[in-house]
Amino acid sequence: MITAYAYENRNLTISELSIKDNIPPGTMWLDLYKPDDNEREWLSQFSVEDVPEEEDINEIEASARFYQNKDGLHINSLFPQRAGQDVKGVNVSFNIRQNFLLTIREEDVGLIRLLRNYLRLGRIEASTPQALLLELFNLKVDYLSDLIEDVYTVLDSVSEEVFKNEELDDVFKLITRQEDSNGKIRLSLLDTQRSLRFMQKYYRDQLSDGELKDLREMLSDIESLMPHSQFIFDKLNFLLDAAMGFSGLQQNKIIKIFSVAAVVFLPPTVIASSYGMNFANMPELDWQFGYPMAILMMFGSAAGTYLFFKRKGWL
Repeated sequence: MITAYAYENRNLTISELSIKDNIPPGTMWLDLYKPDDNEREWLSQFSVEDVPEEEDINEIEASARFYQNKDGLHINSLFPQRAGQDVKGVNVSFNIRQNFLLTIREEDVGLIRLLRNYLRLGRIEASTPQALLLELFNLKVDYLSDLIEDVYTVLDSVSEEVFKNEELDDVFKLITRQEDSNGKIRLSLLDTQRSLRFMQKYYRDQLSDGELKDLREMLSDIESLMPHSQFIFDKLNFLLDAAMGFSGLQQNKIIKIFSVAAVVFLPPTVIASSYGMNFANMPELDWQFGYPMAILMMFGSAAGTYLFFKRKGWL
């Protein structure tokens, strides 16, 4: 799907394009969502270099994610996306050209929808393609900050569950999910930092003083969020160790009960085994009180062993 956005005098005009159309005059943002081969071929007629493929967008090498060519500045950036209780990363390709910003993406990105709504409502202003990209990155940094706060909130409840809940299976799952989310958040922070530094280094001549100031403020915000992300990793490791420790203690208690039960019933077992032997010279076999005596001895030995463990404080 090809969508052209023209933004002038705080008015946003959205046009859905087909492969038979040309790029409308005044277009500041051209968005390709899940482009097929025909749409990529259509875009190639407006490009000097090859149009990035999906595997190119998902490359992790810096040289493949941040570069310049005859079509302008290229940045492949990782965007966080909520998927239920989990967080996933979606790669989006940005190409800042002379007159418009080109985006290519294979998945829907909530922040791009939010940017479009803000432009429609006039909550943000962007008169140049680079200003539009910086506004989107600013929304991204704010969203990453919100995600970190969400993880903080979840960890507070997990901290109580570790010390109160005896069934720790759900706690382990929750800790694992938060660790994965925090990893995705940190990766997106690092990727955003690299993207902004690349723009600051290789595109600063095209940025106004105000845009450079916004860029530096975003880099400062990312620097301040990094320690929070590291703290979450440390707390997650502590909670995981604590949960595993409590789980080990619970298992030890169960094993302790079985061990004590085995020892308590050991003397009665010895007595029963002794009188179960078929020897001719066993006087108690002919004694009328032999059976009650054996039962009493078994109960007495079991009770004595239990009281001994109790007195030692092993129970």
